[in-house]
Amino acid sequence: MMLCWGSSGSGQLGIGASEASVFEPRSCCMFDGRGLKEVACGSQHSLFLLHDGSVYASGSNSFGQLGHDKGGWRPELVGALDAQKISGVSCGQAHSLAVNEQGQVFAWGAGEGGQLGLGAAEEVVRVPRLIKKLCEHRISQVMCGNQHCIALSKDGQLFVWGENSSGQLGLGKGEPSTLSPQPLKSLSGIPLALISAGGDHSFALSLSGAVFGWGKNSAGQLGLNDEQDRAVPCHIKFLRSQKVVYISCGEEHTAALTKDGGLFTFGNGSRGQLGHDSTRNEPLPRRVMELMGTEVSQIACGRHHTLAFVPSTGLVYAFGSNTQGQLGTGLRGNAKSPLPVRNIQPLCIGYTHTKAECYTVGKIHSGGDHSFLLLSTTKAGSSCPEDFRIMNTTKSIAVINSESLDSWRMKLHDNSDSSITNDIILLFSSTACWNASFLDQSDDGHFKTNPKVPGIDFNAVRLLFETLMKPAFARLLEQATKSFESLLIPQLPCSPPDVEAMRIYLILSECPALHDSKNYISLTIPLAMAILRLDANPSKVLDNWWSLMDCEVFSRLVEMYKSIVVFLLTGGKALLMPVFLESYTSAALRLLEKLHKVNLKAQRVEYNHFYIPDISRLVDIQEDYLKWFLRKADIKMRCPPVQGSVTLCAYPFILNAQAKTTVLQTDAELQMQMAVSGANLHNVFMLLTMEPLLARNPFLVLHVRRNLLVSDALRELTVYSDVDLKKPLKVIFDGEEAVDAGGVTKEFFLLLLKELMDPIYGMFTQYSESNLLWFSDKCFVEHNWFHLIGIICGLAIYNSTVVDLHFPLVLYKKLLNVSPTLDDLKELSPTEGRSLQQLLEYEGDVEETFCLNFAITREYYGITEVKELVQGGKTIAVDKTNRKEFVHAYLQYVFSDSVQEQYLAFSSGFLKVCGGEILSLFQPSELMAMVVGNSNYNWEEMEKNASYKGEFSASHPTVKMFWEVFHEFPLEKKKQFLLFLTGSDRIPIHGMASLRIVIQSTAAEEHYLPVAHTCYNLLDMPCYQTKETLRHRLTQAVEQYEGFSLV
Repeated sequence: MMLCWGSSGSGQLGIGASEASVFEPRSCCMFDGRGLKEVACGSQHSLFLLHDGSVYASGSNSFGQLGHDKGGWRPELVGALDAQKISGVSCGQAHSLAVNEQGQVFAWGAGEGGQLGLGAAEEVVRVPRLIKKLCEHRISQVMCGNQHCIALSKDGQLFVWGENSSGQLGLGKGEPSTLSPQPLKSLSGIPLALISAGGDHSFALSLSGAVFGWGKNSAGQLGLNDEQDRAVPCHIKFLRSQKVVYISCGEEHTAALTKDGGLFTFGNGSRGQLGHDSTRNEPLPRRVMELMGTEVSQIACGRHHTLAFVPSTGLVYAFGSNTQGQLGTGLRGNAKSPLPVRNIQPLCIGYTHTKAECYTVGKIHSGGDHSFLLLSTTKAGSSCPEDFRIMNTTKSIAVINSESLDSWRMKLHDNSDSSITNDIILLFSSTACWNASFLDQSDDGHFKTNPKVPGIDFNAVRLLFETLMKPAFARLLEQATKSFESLLIPQLPCSPPDVEAMRIYLILSECPALHDSKNYISLTIPLAMAILRLDANPSKVLDNWWSLMDCEVFSRLVEMYKSIVVFLLTGGKALLMPVFLESYTSAALRLLEKLHKVNLKAQRVEYNHFYIPDISRLVDIQEDYLKWFLRKADIKMRCPPVQGSVTLCAYPFILNAQAKTTVLQTDAELQMQMAVSGANLHNVFMLLTMEPLLARNPFLVLHVRRNLLVSDALRELTVYSDVDLKKPLKVIFDGEEAVDAGGVTKEFFLLLLKELMDPIYGMFTQYSESNLLWFSDKCFVEHNWFHLIGIICGLAIYNSTVVDLHFPLVLYKKLLNVSPTLDDLKELSPTEGRSLQQLLEYEGDVEETFCLNFAITREYYGITEVKELVQGGKTIAVDKTNRKEFVHAYLQYVFSDSVQEQYLAFSSGFLKVCGGEILSLFQPSELMAMVVGNSNYNWEEMEKNASYKGEFSASHPTVKMFWEVFHEFPLEKKKQFLLFLTGSDRIPIHGMASLRIVIQSTAAEEHYLPVAHTCYNLLDMPCYQTKETLRHRLTQAVEQYEGFSLV
């Protein structure tokens, strides 16, 4: 059953030649029992679509818009569409469109403005004609404005045609009206759910609630807070967070329905059609307050009026112009606020033919100055009203899921028809379809899509690709990879129109085919190039999304591009021309660099995860460093090396410890070469062929006395040039014969640092909470002592010696010009750091609660001093507005201002040994590991590399017991043992393999403890008979060892 009301002068209500206007709902029995599916309303005509796919039309036929010639007072069959099963219809001012189940579009009626899309401007077309230009696409939705049309295809493309006087086609400024469909590329990639057209304006809505409007805006109907027309789609940011799920447009106003049943209206309000109890225009979307507290489930806009259905009461509300009775309230005069449509009782409508039957509201339709209400009988079993907030899958774009994969697989299996293959390729190569396919439905997560949230269900992505990789889907996988390679990836734009269009970059990275080396060149590298082509803002969005990824997913991404670099370095020359090899290698490295920058902030994986383990085997690191050095020095070589211009040293994060050590040695050699031959950089490649200068004068030899260690070291080290300090160190203790095979050097480092660290000199403050050291702002030694410690740290790097210096990471950050952060203070002094964090996060009155000003008090030997953090700091209170500045000033004081002279002396010593461009190749944590080792323990490796003396061997019972006891120790105890044996609880940057410990048997009795010779990593151990005795003695020895510290 159908009710209708409003303007009837041309027969558009389909109830015969009666009065010109119908002021309250009247039933039309024409389609009773025939399955009326939907109605489309034009200015003065209507189309009626039945479930069987037939179309009827009534109303004005002045331009042939009815598609038949039988008069327009009652609905008549559009016979020309008889052969088609029509699935959707739409009406413009005086033209009509219909789309069939195959997605073909037919047009008829007024065509002067090109609104029929037939390629020619015909004033009148009386019989429906196929729009051939759209035949390659399966169209799922069509919408007509007054004289323009929009169509959405199953593969997510938007097409527009017709009049463009106000920019309603969205094709850009000055684009003329168009006679045939044109793709609207500016929204490509966005997964669109719905399109809508008003008089001369247009809307598109994405699956995740992004609203885009364009065209005429003279009354603010685009919701952009102004009245300027827009020639291209614009994002209505105001609605982004509202979860909009449906849009309807009138002549000059727009209504938006949200998922929770809220109604927003905007645009022309002169007839009350916005429902805000006023006749003002609204240039920004505004919620209809009268309907707050109820859930609206359907909306429809006529030319100057609006309808809204509230399912909880069964009432339809109407507001706006009522000159033709289009509100159906039975009253005359416009309504500025929602009023219930007359005679629609909640859920039950008496029907007079026989006994009363129960009907429910099915669907509301409106357009021009007339309205329809489709009712369904409860007997039919479909008593539930339609809910516009629920996605109509037949009209939405195609999604790629396991059901669709199964269906395509069957079709390919049963049929070799090329049109099926073409359909599949079209969907596989559609960015919009991929972006629509894996929405995060949990708690409506995808509606929150923004530059920080991609709105993707990664599990669903993985499951789909797992299915696609199964043998049964081999043909589909082949179609998918072909589509990616030749269509999808090459078309990825530099500037995607919206964040929703960017999901594709995350989805594709999950595809196992991209992780397969046979697709590196055809898929994975082109994807990297597309990512690198992105403009600054979308590039930043992708960085944000990466930074919030699961660590495991991020790690897979890093591994994939590392594998590509290895693949290109090993087999690239055989596969590719040099110019391609260089460009592809550069793309893979630059993508890794982008991931590495993300990781620096987001800490998704350890920094060493970026290392390429075999890099020294794949590339001549020496040559690579020299090329990089020259490029930094900007010297153009006369005959550049053949290998091209990608240098791995430009991407130091992939270089592991071994490679970086080679780089350090090469740099030392280079510095010496340059010192001897002057700065003639053109000769540097001779380093690769010449006898190294080191051979002539290979060592930095220091003569020192044990009782005057600090003064001798200062004297000796200050006479050497920067270049000499890079040589391997040999130490001779006065009056001792020892040949320095490394042990004496290590002893020198240990003894010298032990003396320098003596608390009596007050050079460093030890923070008890973290056990870390920082420069003391009051000390009793010359600054050249700090300079000496800097040199020692530099020498430790060049001599691959681990020194036990408990400085925080911030020291190495400062050496590399990386600014300290609050995290650094949390590491050094956890309580202070946490207090400042609380200050930054406090919601209440900061000034009242914390009582701080820009000055701090420090106590020196019983005397309290006040230090101002900024000029006049004592008088500046810390409040909510300046607390960030306070924290910054505090950090600046602790890490810089208070220890400026001491730090400068230290850094000048360190940089004397390790300065120059070479330093830029290191991360702070790597530099720290070069000095003090790292904590990548591998205890089995240590056992494997151990050697034995005396009675001992790997199979000796005591040795076997020793390793059993050791492996049973908890981690902290193992580290204590390492400190006891080697002088440091960390391991050299080259890993456990380079830490060779020696266990030697002694003739001592069982009650003696093991003894460590730290300089030689040598453990003297009696032949203990039982495991318990060994555990007890070893634990005693380890716990008695103090090492050196400030305690």
